[in-house]
Amino acid sequence: MRTTEVALPAGAAGTTRAELAAGIGAWVGSPPLRALVGHFGGDWPAGDVGAVLAGLDDFSARHWDFRGGRERPDAREPAFDPVTVGLVHDAATALGLVRSLPPTLPRYAHLLVLGGLAHACLRRTAYAAHLARTAAAVSGEVAVLGSFRALSPAESRLLADVGVPGCATEVDVLDAGVRLAFGVDAPSEETGEAADHPHRAWSSRTYRPAGLPPVRVLAAPSGEPDLRRAHTADTQRFWAEHVRLRVGDPVLMVTAPIYVPFQHCDALRTLALPFGCGIDTVGVDPALAAPVPVPEPTITAGRYLQEVRSAVRSMRALHAALASG
Repeated sequence: MRTTEVALPAGAAGTTRAELAAGIGAWVGSPPLRALVGHFGGDWPAGDVGAVLAGLDDFSARHWDFRGGRERPDAREPAFDPVTVGLVHDAATALGLVRSLPPTLPRYAHLLVLGGLAHACLRRTAYAAHLARTAAAVSGEVAVLGSFRALSPAESRLLADVGVPGCATEVDVLDAGVRLAFGVDAPSEETGEAADHPHRAWSSRTYRPAGLPPVRVLAAPSGEPDLRRAHTADTQRFWAEHVRLRVGDPVLMVTAPIYVPFQHCDALRTLALPFGCGIDTVGVDPALAAPVPVPEPTITAGRYLQEVRSAVRSMRALHAALASG
């Protein structure tokens, strides 16, 4: 039986702050999330939406944070009984972390592709090229957003296995993915700043594939370079500084289904609120073949719980931004 999904906060251009706040309240107060909290022994937080979000942030830190400050591939894998695994998967499905849904509009001002691990970079660039060719006309640009995060040994082995050589960083893989998926060889424009540390460096390469919008590959600097690498919100803000966003522009964003809730809310906070654009976030369809045979990773109950926590934290940040006016 198909699980009814809980709607994410609306991303259409013109959505009011009150409608966004109501959407956050509906998602965090939904039965699937309440069931997860109850199953893991939690009492539902009392108070208004802000208090509930704070309580869920604290609860999820104690029960669903398997990263402990590490990168996602280095998170520990918890052992759950079959009942818990089934409940988590059902909740993740209802909360929008499992299925790939099509774009809601036939035309967008821009298409954003978010970086990630090596396999995800190749899948997402391929899916973006597929959408630009068949499902979503783009009047502005395709922007592929990443950073100079060094690849792990496992990522390097995967790339060697699938025949994508010469990549040392996340943005290298995104660039390779663009060349493969969009059929381009060399950028028409290239700029950047090497800096003295990869968290401070940035780069921009623009390709012009025949019959398609220009494709810009950006590596963003960190907003806190002394503390961490660039994260999703950093890359979104950096892109916004390089393109002229207009009020009402619809923007389509491509990521993996498991990251749709948290990255959608990050984009609402970093792009929709300050620029008045619309945000439509979709996950890659795993049934669509990439130009190279990239294996589909297994997503465990622990990974789903980790990204439910990410969604809660992203919605808390969005709620705080709405409250601050």
